[in-house]
Amino acid sequence: MSTTVDPQRQNGDIATVLDEKLRLNDTTAPIASSSATSTASGFVTPAEQPSQIPSHIPSTEPMALPTVPPAPTGPLRTPIPHPLPTSKPDPPAGHPPLSAEQSQKYADVLAAVQAWTTVPTSSGRSPKHEPLLDDERLWLTKECLLRYLRATKWVVPTAIQRLQQTLTWRREYGLYASLPNHTQAPDYISVENETGKQVVLGFDNDARPCLYLNPGKQNTQKSDRQLQHLVFMLERVVDLMPAGQETMALLINFKESSSGSNPSVGQGKATLAILQGHYPERLGRAIVSDLPWYVTTFFKLISPFIDPITKSKMKFNEPLDRHVPSAQLWSHYGGKADFEYDHSLYWPALVKMCEERRAAYRARWERRGKMVGESEFYLRGGEEVGGV
Repeated sequence: MSTTVDPQRQNGDIATVLDEKLRLNDTTAPIASSSATSTASGFVTPAEQPSQIPSHIPSTEPMALPTVPPAPTGPLRTPIPHPLPTSKPDPPAGHPPLSAEQSQKYADVLAAVQAWTTVPTSSGRSPKHEPLLDDERLWLTKECLLRYLRATKWVVPTAIQRLQQTLTWRREYGLYASLPNHTQAPDYISVENETGKQVVLGFDNDARPCLYLNPGKQNTQKSDRQLQHLVFMLERVVDLMPAGQETMALLINFKESSSGSNPSVGQGKATLAILQGHYPERLGRAIVSDLPWYVTTFFKLISPFIDPITKSKMKFNEPLDRHVPSAQLWSHYGGKADFEYDHSLYWPALVKMCEERRAAYRARWERRGKMVGESEFYLRGGEEVGGV
């Protein structure tokens, strides 16, 4: 049986005609339109319509509606990839413009490191020198040189010396997968984070990635790998920094911790040595919460070793939502980000996300000629900026 579509509706809305054809299960009635013609890929205008398309479309089966993926349910179990649009670095490009004197000092440091072809492989006396790796040239960005200049109060020889010391430390510490002493493999570090004692989650009001430190979730005995784990997480925070942001936010909560689960004074001093010596100008803020008496004592013991500038960035028992937008603040800490740590999901997601960011970062560097002194703002996907 065949039923004809009402001729008065042939020049109407095509979707209506199609609907009527499907309802009547008719396979022969013509479909006409003065404005568009249906194709397998959608609608095209008459100018785009090939002359060989027939004046009717045979229907072989009912039209399939597009599948809409279900809305996610339950708590978040993976990292948050980007800051909110309202969270931006201040100033937008990272730092105010340099003075003429500062620009000259930067140029002096840049000229010195551009001349490097080898790096000492150890910090001992008469160390062996080996060729500079691409990974090391990539690390020597414009912003990196400026961070060391700021950390050394713009003393050029000291900044150059400390840059070389960090290059050697990064080799000794095994930060590069191309070297045999690599200690930063995700599989090797994974056991340290099975309880979620360190979590990279969300961004603060200034688009700093947030690293939560939860000593109460300590799950391993004191060892070198605990410190290697911290370095691994610091590197992941750096991976996730958006264009224009060079610093991180540390959110340290001692709730449910015990004296046995907290770092020793020795570990605290070693951590400070790494942070201040090899990650200068990387701390934007550190918010410490729920301090028991023995942790307060711990901070008093290590306080003499904390740089005054670092100390000025530390806040104690302040409401976290004053510094982190509620939508990206972990609900366990008073925010609205409903996050539950599941190591089997979070760890591979964090590793994959950071690998993709590093690959894109490196690809931009390679496209520009693998230059020492390249702009991190550009490498992180920011628009071109002129000058130093």
